[in-house]
Amino acid sequence: MILFALLQRLLALASVALLAFAGWLLWNWYAAEREAEALGLEDPSDSRLWWAAGLLAFSFLGRTPALLLLGRGGRAGESRRSDRSRAIDGADGARLHVEHEGAEDGPLLVFTHGWGLSSRIWAEARRELGGRFGLVFWDLPGSGRSGRPPAGFSIESFAEDLHAVIDSLPAHRPVVLVGHSIGGMTVQTFCARHPELLNNRVAAIALMNTTHTNPLRTMAFARLFTALQPAVEAVCRLETVISPVTWILNWQAYLGGATHLAARLAAFGTRPTREQLDRAARLPTKISPSVQARGTLAMLRWSATDRLPLVNVPALVFVGGRDLVTKDHAGEAIAGALPQGRLVRVPAAGHMGPVECAAFYNEQLADFVEFVQLLRSRAPADPGRSFLSAEPALAPGAPRATGEADQPATPPPGLAGRA
Repeated sequence: MILFALLQRLLALASVALLAFAGWLLWNWYAAEREAEALGLEDPSDSRLWWAAGLLAFSFLGRTPALLLLGRGGRAGESRRSDRSRAIDGADGARLHVEHEGAEDGPLLVFTHGWGLSSRIWAEARRELGGRFGLVFWDLPGSGRSGRPPAGFSIESFAEDLHAVIDSLPAHRPVVLVGHSIGGMTVQTFCARHPELLNNRVAAIALMNTTHTNPLRTMAFARLFTALQPAVEAVCRLETVISPVTWILNWQAYLGGATHLAARLAAFGTRPTREQLDRAARLPTKISPSVQARGTLAMLRWSATDRLPLVNVPALVFVGGRDLVTKDHAGEAIAGALPQGRLVRVPAAGHMGPVECAAFYNEQLADFVEFVQLLRSRAPADPGRSFLSAEPALAPGAPRATGEADQPATPPPGLAGRA
């Protein structure tokens, strides 16, 4: 989430400036007290002391009022971890943390999170989908409980890490790949690099609020940020050097509530629950700024635009109407280029749509997976033919995409009648 990272850094600097101003007021008050004592004058006013104390308290305790003002009450996400967790070797030598839970048969939904986050972001999906499907969550290298790759960061290496995760799963169960943001970029790259697995090991994919190219070109104020790409890259390289300093600043901004303000402005389209907002602010704060910067540099050098027509597998593409990090035209282009792409518009969603609008995202995803299962069970024996030859009616206002059949199959009840 490049826009969030930039806003987070700016607000972190503002938070530090506020902290420095509080220190200046405190020193000014102390100096005035010493001068009055030395000259035998009346004690000066304590107003500067109280202002300094208030600003210091806000700098380290502002998270609570920020959550009260920016968030709303609501059910908390599932915070537990799966009992079935393990570490596997990634493609570039990083140890990857993988969790497996949910149904014991049927397809496995493999979730890949966005950059700066971890598998903990999928709390709502754990709660709402675990009773119907097998769920697999993993942490990208350098995130959550996964180790850093010795060879560095790239979307291509992430795709091969995803391959390693799939290879570690039961071979008799088809997988549906779900990717949010950089997770969606990883899924696209994996599918383009391994077309032999599509419609075989990989039954379908779901891409959530993601792009098909350099994310600077598909975010808000794209022209400005694209022109500033050399400066963005320079800042990222600087962060790899001063990472410990940035890490301290990020934690101070988190405690002071500045990170929550950045998350609310850049990542959410609606008013999230306080737990969701705190989760979206806490996870990027925990990750090393050096890791975030190296991953950002990898995104700036990536594109899958020309390879999308080769990804011939059932695909559900979500776009958020209020997404500033990845504008909706990026998802529209992906759905239009994929041979079996289907677009789902979520007008109220920001970049964190899978969290703030989780009920709708998860319902659409579940219906899509069940529809793919139905079509898969009806598929002919010819392995060279795509099993998805029908057009499911998915979400309100979802346009038809390429790869439509003349005689569409009847969608399951959860998909029928949505217009």
